[in-house]
Amino acid sequence: MAKFELVMPKMGESIMEATILKWVKKVGDTVDIDETVLEIATDKVDSEVPSSAKGVITEILYPENTTVEIGKVIAIISQEQAGDAASVPAAAAEIKSTATAPAAQATQTTVPGATQSEQIPTTSGNKFYSPLVKNIAEKESISINELNSIEGSGTNGRVTKKDILSYVEAKSNTTQTTAPQVTSQPATTQQPSPTTTETPVNKPAQSYGGNVEIIEMDRMRKLIADHMVMSKQTSPHVTSYVEIDVTPIVQWRDKVKGPFEKKYGEKITFTPIFIQAVARAIADFPMINISVDGTKLIRKKDINIGMAAALPSGNLIVPVIKNADMLNLVGLTKSVNDLANRARANQLKPDEIQNGTFTLTNVGTFGNVMGTPIINQPQVAIMAVGAIRKKPAVVETEYGDVIAIRQMMFLSLSYDHRVVDGSLGGSFLRRVGDYLERFDTNQEI
Repeated sequence: MAKFELVMPKMGESIMEATILKWVKKVGDTVDIDETVLEIATDKVDSEVPSSAKGVITEILYPENTTVEIGKVIAIISQEQAGDAASVPAAAAEIKSTATAPAAQATQTTVPGATQSEQIPTTSGNKFYSPLVKNIAEKESISINELNSIEGSGTNGRVTKKDILSYVEAKSNTTQTTAPQVTSQPATTQQPSPTTTETPVNKPAQSYGGNVEIIEMDRMRKLIADHMVMSKQTSPHVTSYVEIDVTPIVQWRDKVKGPFEKKYGEKITFTPIFIQAVARAIADFPMINISVDGTKLIRKKDINIGMAAALPSGNLIVPVIKNADMLNLVGLTKSVNDLANRARANQLKPDEIQNGTFTLTNVGTFGNVMGTPIINQPQVAIMAVGAIRKKPAVVETEYGDVIAIRQMMFLSLSYDHRVVDGSLGGSFLRRVGDYLERFDTNQEI
């Protein structure tokens, strides 16, 4: 009997473990390749894990609500042969009893610097908590009773990182409002400690006049700020701009969007058209499709284009269209719509948010005419597309130049000036614009 190991998949560069939400398949069930076996969750995304082989599930190594490290074997899938089927039910009871061991170990794991009474278990009642949520709770001295009282927004009421950070912020604001009563007594003899004088020394005093509200950044916003600063510190950013005429594209889309949806069952937007132009330009300028490792340039031969998508929580995620240069406009449209819809439904698979080589962001969605995006490390370039607006423009005709109302838009490219100079960055951006302005409006759909 051939055996295949199903492992906990990698969910992102900074995620080292995930929690099993639900086993969709049980011991003895048959599965096909790419059929969902279980549902998992991290502090960033919930996802389904597909089967890596066709066969019968003969072992489940971790029960639901268990946190498992990335790369660990979580189930065994066997190709059932004659005479093997009878052994599966008998093995199920043994597997069920042994599968509880990892859960018991998980609840007994100690956190450095915490006593046994301070530990927060992975599960409590019908709730479970990821390692990050538990670490935040322990750092902020949140008891298990407080944690249980937090209303979770995740699957099955799971408390997410956003939920506990909101609770910490609210708790912090409550503490700050009572702080003046504690510190109002004069300290006539006690000398201030170094920690109490550090803030006044390093930061100038500020006064807030008028009708204002002071809002402290929550922990998530601080992490985002740190990540943005890291990117700016890593890469010296330069941004180039071009303005292009996309009137033919707008007219073509208006003409074909009805027949296109009727034929393919998909709504065609401008995004796949932009991605197609970017992929073609990357093929012309492959040194824009690289990353940096010390003094080494790592040129990526696959053209994997990430597109920023907004989540219901207000955060952004970047699903990746793999080998975008291999897809035609119909294929790109299907990929864009599928990834965008599943991103909003929190149903992206782990490998669909990894291994991007270039990123596209649409600031025109917010009515902005242009933007200066920050590079998505470790990539070296990111392009923003602005809003399409009607503007008077000079049009060359056989009878001379005329002023006409055209559909115009800005493209902007931010790039890492350590390895992408102005010639390469500017030429690449111009080539994207050329492909868009020369869009074939006679193509069949």
